[in-house]
Amino acid sequence: MKIILIRHGATQGNLEGRYIGSRTDEPLCEEGIQVLQRSHYPEACRVFVSPMRRCLETAKVIYPAVPPQIVNDFRECDFGRFEGRNYAELNGREDYQAWIDSGGTLPFPGGESRLMFASRSVSAFQQLLPRMKNTNALIVHGGTIMAIMEAYARPKKDYFAYQVHNGSGFILDPETGDWTGLNQMTA
Repeated sequence: MKIILIRHGATQGNLEGRYIGSRTDEPLCEEGIQVLQRSHYPEACRVFVSPMRRCLETAKVIYPAVPPQIVNDFRECDFGRFEGRNYAELNGREDYQAWIDSGGTLPFPGGESRLMFASRSVSAFQQLLPRMKNTNALIVHGGTIMAIMEAYARPKKDYFAYQVHNGSGFILDPETGDWTGLNQMTA
């Protein structure tokens, strides 16, 4: 069994470096759609997605013939009061500096902690595993991918070691932890 973990295509907020979490149901931007359309991805028998619009739209572009199955707990982290803002807008704020100084371990003010988010994502993944056979695709968020990879990939690495760009990700064998990077394969 192989699992293809793909971060959704780019949204306008992604291009602007904004924290786009579970509170903003932003669509893909035209540039994000075009990049996905020019890219090649491995085939998948089943596609599991976050309920967020950007993930559903990505699934439709990459796997139009495979009906996506929504997994609610694959939604992005709740970034609380940082939602929709970027570094330039947050820089100098005391709560943002405290979060940065913690290495991202403090909860987002008014939102989730990385530990809560990762636990939710990994638990949803573990519940899916018995239903998976052959090759499955997960079209989710960068944080969801980082949480799953931190829990399953070998050799073990830190959460942030698994950051990926929009439309990229990993192919993972959850039984062995073997993985390879999945970069956009453009024509």
